[in-house]
Amino acid sequence: MKSTLLAAAALPFLVLPASADMYQATNWMAPSHILNGVAYGPFVQEIAKATSDRVNFEVYSSGSLVPAPTTLQAIGDGVAQLGIVAASYTPSELPLSGVINDLAFLAKDDYAAAFALTEIGVLNPQMVAEYGKHNAVFLGGYSTPIYNFFCMKPISDPASVQGLKIRTAGTAQNEWIAFLGATPVAVPMTDVYTGLERGSLDCTLSDPTNLEFGYKFWEIVKYVNRLPQGSSLGATYVMNKEFWAGLSPEDRRAILDLTGMALARAQVAYHQGVDSALKGSAERGIVIEDANPDMAAKLKEFQDGMLAGLAKRTMEARGIADPTPIIDEYLALVTKWSGLLEGVDRNDTDALAKLVNEQIYSKLDANSFGLN
Repeated sequence: MKSTLLAAAALPFLVLPASADMYQATNWMAPSHILNGVAYGPFVQEIAKATSDRVNFEVYSSGSLVPAPTTLQAIGDGVAQLGIVAASYTPSELPLSGVINDLAFLAKDDYAAAFALTEIGVLNPQMVAEYGKHNAVFLGGYSTPIYNFFCMKPISDPASVQGLKIRTAGTAQNEWIAFLGATPVAVPMTDVYTGLERGSLDCTLSDPTNLEFGYKFWEIVKYVNRLPQGSSLGATYVMNKEFWAGLSPEDRRAILDLTGMALARAQVAYHQGVDSALKGSAERGIVIEDANPDMAAKLKEFQDGMLAGLAKRTMEARGIADPTPIIDEYLALVTKWSGLLEGVDRNDTDALAKLVNEQIYSKLDANSFGLN
């Protein structure tokens, strides 16, 4: 799973691609991160092959083209034609996606969360329109593995967390950490390593793969607490809408047919990466502890209250219409995908991709999807 992609030198922002046959893909992750090396490297190569080099992307990693918070705008403006977007960085621009990301705090199955997000993102007209307002087309999404605490000092029961400075991503995580009496800190993931090292952060919420891949937190973290705190969702592949519309229906179909495999490949890499990262962390002397029962009870109390008040609080905070239908649809899709995945080998990329393509991408018409 180690990536061979190299971070490209930053170039001036361009509205048009550097050449007629080369387009720009922006990814703020490090080259070795699963969402870069696994999700982007093979995908862009497969697109080039499937389109006979009519659609060729150069991947700019580590935010060398644009940083995470401005990626959505950069895609809409044509600075990049393809990129990875996290709604937690753009809550005002993507309020419905933000609601779904809040729901990810309830996640117990990252595969089901990712495929439910992808299905609602491409088939629900409101979700399609949300990206369309920013001159962008959502093609598919990811879920990280389930989040844990990575800390510089040991934590156990709720009292041990009070007063700590903890890096978070998204509204639900912010509220959870505040609920514990700690201070949520919103900084880009690229700044977390330094924050832990210098003491401006005591902990970060993150999925275990980041111990080994991408950010290599196992070089600095001292303690891992396995309290399962949901996941984080994002859009793996977002394209500039005008660029998408300018492709032939045949090339759009080819890209859609490849996307299910690319999403499955990333989730499998995440799944396998958790075991590798935890094993390697233990070998490096990092203390790995299971959740304290009192902390688990506190988490359930928070999750129950969060879901009950989510629609109302979202309407007030983000100024949108009642998102209850979106909440209900997403949760129903998570249940659907949990059922579909029963008995499926979580390491079998082909089987997973077949299921995703049957349930989602076969339902999209390349002559009209993303064009309205």
